[in-house]
Amino acid sequence: MRRAILAVAATTAIVVGLLHYKTSSAPRQFSVAAGAPQTSTPRPGSTAPTAAPSTPPASAPPPTSSTPSPPPASASRTVTGPVVTTRFGDVQVALSISGQRVTDVRAPQLPYDRARSASISQYVAPVLRSEALAAQSAQIDTISGATYTSDAYAQSLQAALTQAGI
Repeated sequence: MRRAILAVAATTAIVVGLLHYKTSSAPRQFSVAAGAPQTSTPRPGSTAPTAAPSTPPASAPPPTSSTPSPPPASASRTVTGPVVTTRFGDVQVALSISGQRVTDVRAPQLPYDRARSASISQYVAPVLRSEALAAQSAQIDTISGATYTSDAYAQSLQAALTQAGI
């Protein structure tokens, strides 16, 4: 009987300790202002986008590559990624691109067929959008509670970026 009481007391103490454990000191905030320049710090393992020089060095030979050159910086275009099917619904991403920079990310398709899926999609859409704009790549964080949607979003985003040549 004494062992049972001791075991229950120890288990309770451990559970209370775990419930009060903080994993970070400040909550992560996401915000994107339309038209505002994006500044971000690169994540470990990722590289920050760099601007290509406008003219090659004088001593460099002229490029002989047969690959098409990127569109001018003023050209704006839209690229749509493929539909990625998850067990909760379809996910698709569309990008607005100006030159080699992603200027906007939309999700024409997100899971909305169930009330829970609609609630999750409504919450994660702006978070995933801001992640994609900040990263300028498909290296975005997976959102807890929306793992399938986050992974499908990243897959469609990567395919759209590849299609755009970014």
